[in-house]
This record gives sequence, structure tokens and C-alpha cells, in this order.
Amino acid sequence: MGHHRRALRTTAVGAVSASLIAGGVLGFAPAAQATSVVRFVDITGDGGTVLKANVTLPAGADGTRRYPLIVLPTSWGFPQAEYLVQAQKLADSGYIVVGYNVRGFWQSGGQVEVAGPEDTADASKVIDWALANTPADASHIGMGGVSYGAGISLLAAAHDKRIKAVASLSGWADLIGSIYSGRTQHVEAAALLDGVSVVTGRQDPEVRQVFDDFYASNLAKEQDLIDWGKKRSAATYVDQLNKNGAAVLMANAWGDTVFPANQYADFYEKLTVPKRLEFRPGDHATAELTGLFGLPNDVWTDTERWFDHYLKGTDNGIDREAPVQLKPRSTGGYEGYPDWKSVGADRQKIALGGTTTIHANVDSGADGGIVFLSSILDQVAQVPPMAAIPLLPRRWAAVWQSEKYATARRVRGTAKLHTTLTPTKESGTLVAYLYDVGPLGLGKLVSNAPYTFHDRTPGEPFGVDLELFSTAYDVPAGHRLALVVDTVDPLYIEHNPSGAQLTFSSPADDPSYVSIPVREQ
Repeated sequence: MGHHRRALRTTAVGAVSASLIAGGVLGFAPAAQATSVVRFVDITGDGGTVLKANVTLPAGADGTRRYPLIVLPTSWGFPQAEYLVQAQKLADSGYIVVGYNVRGFWQSGGQVEVAGPEDTADASKVIDWALANTPADASHIGMGGVSYGAGISLLAAAHDKRIKAVASLSGWADLIGSIYSGRTQHVEAAALLDGVSVVTGRQDPEVRQVFDDFYASNLAKEQDLIDWGKKRSAATYVDQLNKNGAAVLMANAWGDTVFPANQYADFYEKLTVPKRLEFRPGDHATAELTGLFGLPNDVWTDTERWFDHYLKGTDNGIDREAPVQLKPRSTGGYEGYPDWKSVGADRQKIALGGTTTIHANVDSGADGGIVFLSSILDQVAQVPPMAAIPLLPRRWAAVWQSEKYATARRVRGTAKLHTTLTPTKESGTLVAYLYDVGPLGLGKLVSNAPYTFHDRTPGEPFGVDLELFSTAYDVPAGHRLALVVDTVDPLYIEHNPSGAQLTFSSPADDPSYVSIPVREQ
């Protein structure tokens, strides 16, 4: 019952947050000053579903010339006015922009399909409408959006070869890798999405069943869940996306508690098209938020530059810049890399020696924080979740620490845990945390990730390999890194039977360690 109470609380917070943000956008958009022309229209989507949309035209667009087209599907739970400020800016620079409310939300018809085939088909229908009803150029079409709009844009580019450029902002490429990584339900993230869609939309019965099976930890439905998620993941169609050739910009936040950075980075490496990857501090969609209000914003600036180059042919240099751009959580500047592999090319290991046993079912005090709130605090004030490492109860938490570093360590990329685990039960969950520990023992969270196992033989050891969520964090000189492992975190559903214990060991022929990706000074 505790999991469901947490889910309901998160649902309520998510619904209220979405309503407030959406209201802010609606309240601000009409005040924006622009010379472009906005029309609100109905567009017939797949199967006759009516999609509420707005089309923003450049001033003086009278049909005597063609303009590049940008299509922007709305975010999860947001109304059709979400992109009006950015649409007006883009139209003023010579684009036709069509923003539309995705099916199932607000006044659009249909039901929420979670980026199913109907949503992909809708995107093509919107393009068809724009080509038939505006002076849009059929050979210069872009698509983009935040969150849900980002995911739909990637999927659409894999299915519609007319799309030449994509800006996927705070989205996903692997839906299962996002909310079910480590075979563990990311319950607070799922409950937020669920709650927002209940308040602002109408769920398809299949979607409702998927959420219910997810919360219930129904292993009999696990493969069905995975298959459902793959159908809605651009990673499934990466070969087709590469064949179609759309230039892809992907941007996300290090602390995204809905769509973690790892799944974007993995997908980026599989792309062979012109591509760019950007990571910044923040949580889900917070890096883009100020741009929706017309304020200066790096994400939207690069989005316009991306479209300018690949839709207009503008020589603005974005194609000559290092394609991987990272803004660390603890410093102000950007770092450029030739590819994602180069980010964590140098690695240092922390040995996890000895044998340690912990008892399950109790939160040790180490956790990943609160969905949205914790990473936003880290974004605006560099205050991540914290824990007093010396005070963590060793009955419920395993702790290993590095030596004190004489010089700063710039952690960049994906830390990897390797250990040998012996359970007393056939199922279980562990959560690994990497902390920056100061001289007084206060640990600041650098990264974390969950791991769940099923159908293991009690008392029989097995190897565990776990990638923590990717990050960029500077550990000051005089500090240490600590790896903490416990079994309970409010962000996740845990699968530890009553009385379960987990023993971590480091055999001589297979030593345990955590591998830290670092950038040399």
C-alpha cells in the first residue's frame, strides 16, 4: 500500500504543477509582441480525430513565396498555447510554425496513446495540412518539441522522410530504459505522468491497464510492458531514422527524473545522421522552461540555430562546433566533445573490498531526492540531495569511500558499478548512490540508479553490473567519493521480501569496484 500512497501523492503534485505551468504560459503568451500572424485552427488527424492547433505565419506571408515549416507537438498535459512565444520568434525569422495539441489532451479529440502509432500518424497529417493550407515549403520541414513533443518528433522523423531536421528537447528515445531501467519501476515519475494525463486528458483503456500493471509489479505482464514501450521508442526505429537522414538535435538535463540522460546518450551513439547532443543542469523540461516565456534560453537559441542551418542553409557554424556540448552541474561554462565516448574516456576505479551484508526494507537515509524538486534545487542553487555519510546505519546501508583527493576530480559521463551479490531471497532491489563527501562527512549526491533481480537462487552469488545515471560534476580537492548501497528509495518500487538480506563481496578472481569517468585536468 505504501507504493500506491506515494504514487497518489506524486500524482497530485504533478497535476497541480502542470496546471500552474500551463496557466503561466497561457497568461504570458498573449502579451508577447510580434509582427507575425497567429491563427487557431482545427486539423483532422489520423482516423478523423480533430486536433486543436495554431499556425503562426511570417508577417506579409501572402502565398507568393514558400517558407520552411516547423511542427511542434505539445508536451504531456500542456495546452496548445505552449509554444506560442517561440512560434512567434521563429515566424519573425521566416518560418511557418504549426503547434498542435496532441490527441487525448485538452480540447483535442481521441485518447492518450502515449506516442503510439496514432500519434505518429497525426504528425504526418499535420504536415499534410500545413502543405495544403499554408505557403510551407515541402522540401524544408522540421519538427520539434519538449518532453512528449520531443518523443513524438523523433518517432515521426523515423516514419516520415519529409522531415529534414528535429529538435528533441527533454524527451526519450527508450521509454522502457527511462521508467523501467534496472528492471525497476520509477514509480514517482510514472505517477506524475499518470496523474497529469488523468487531469488534463483522456487515457486509452490500454494505457490505463499499462499503468495499473506497472504499479502492481505484475511480472506476468513484464514482457507485454516491454513490447508496448519498444513500439513507442525511437531506439526501435533507429535504422529507419538513419535512412531517412533527418538532422537530429537532442537536449536534456542531467537530473531528469522522467527521462534520464543515459538513454539519450546511448541513442545518440547509434545515430549516423548529422547530430548534436546537449546536457545541462536541471530536471525534466526545466532547462527549456524560461524559453517558453520568451526569456533568454540556451536550449531554444540552439534549437533555432539548428533549424536555421538544416532548413534554411544558414552558415551559422553549428555544424562545425563540437557536437556533444555539456554544461556541468557545478560550473558555468560549456565543454565540447567530439562524441559521447570521449566524455568518459578516462576512468578511475574505487575498490569495493571486503564482505558487507545489509538488511532490506528500510530506507537508510540515502535517497535520490524528490521528483522534480531536488534536481531543480541543484539547477538553481547547486544543492543536490544530501546525506551524512558517517551516520548512515550500516545495518541498512553498505558504504565504501575513496581516499581524500589532493586535486579536484571532474566526473564526466557514466559511473559503472560491478559487484558480486548473494541474496537470501529469490527477488530483491538495491539502489546505488555516488556521493561527493566533504571534510565533515556531508555527502552531496552525484548520481544514483536502481537494480532489481528476480528468480535467483537464495544463497547463490551472482555478478551485478549497473550503470549509474550519467552526470557532469566537479568533486573539490580535499573531498572523497563514496558509494552507498541500500534497498529503499521513494523514487522507485522495491522488490525485497520481508526479512531479506543482501551480501556484497569482492572475490579475488572478480573484484568489486565502481568505475568513475573523469576528465583529466
